[in-house]
Amino acid sequence: MHIRVLGSAAGGGFPQWNCNCANCQGLRAGTVKARARTQSSIAVSANGQDWLLVNASPDVLQQVREHPPLQPARAVRDSGIAAVLLMDAQIDHVTGLLMLRERSTPLPLLATPEVLSDIGNALPLTRVLSHYCGVAEHPLPLDGRAIEPPGVPGLQVVAVALDSQPPPYSPFRGRPRPGDNIGLLLKNPQSGAQVFYAPGLGALTPALRALMAGCHTVLVDGTFWTEDEMIRLGLSKKRAAEMGHLPQSGPGGMLSELSRLPASVRKVLIHINNTNPILIEDSPERAELVRHGVEVAHDGMVIHF
Repeated sequence: MHIRVLGSAAGGGFPQWNCNCANCQGLRAGTVKARARTQSSIAVSANGQDWLLVNASPDVLQQVREHPPLQPARAVRDSGIAAVLLMDAQIDHVTGLLMLRERSTPLPLLATPEVLSDIGNALPLTRVLSHYCGVAEHPLPLDGRAIEPPGVPGLQVVAVALDSQPPPYSPFRGRPRPGDNIGLLLKNPQSGAQVFYAPGLGALTPALRALMAGCHTVLVDGTFWTEDEMIRLGLSKKRAAEMGHLPQSGPGGMLSELSRLPASVRKVLIHINNTNPILIEDSPERAELVRHGVEVAHDGMVIHF
């Protein structure tokens, strides 16, 4: 089973187009040891030919160009993307759907009913796509059932409801529903290995800790290093928790939570905001992650399980 990290940054990518924080400015100037990143997305396959695209970021065309298995060229028009699964309805995870409109058949789309409602009404992407390729909706259950995504044989997925807000454009902003944001358990039925993917994770429950402890790899929220990161930099008035993210540092932070997992679990951070000092490869914060056995995802990373 293969996971390819197509994009490892949070919304806006790294460097962010309009940001002149020390990280973004340093990357542009070549004065920091860091690499550019596109907005978060992964692709998963059991056979290396048929892929489940998890989140369709605005950078999806660049990501396809940079990852040849997604363009196998078996016909004049072809794609290795057999289906798309959405973790939430955030703009940086769904607007890439519009770039996939040039298909001859409806695009298989897996998402919870809550996400399908938001992108069908408040941000009517599926209505727009109905005038092009169309979509074949596959509502994701939240009852713990494992399903096989259409067109992606050998892979099973389980949607796990997370406590988080829907996007600002949603009529349910401020009134979150189970299904607005999910974690995803990726299962290899041949080996029994599991990977937990959650680019937006604001809090861990005992049930989530137990689930993660039984995984081969956890690929989880690495958005912010500190709770007040955006406030200190003058970029936002919101704390990490208000944006649905658990920062890495501090009591009860992601680093503390990951340290509680068995040593056998591979721990990788993804969805990294452009302001996060862990993007700088020789920073003290990155060194602290290394000491705790925690990796930082990068575009092009491959995980086998």
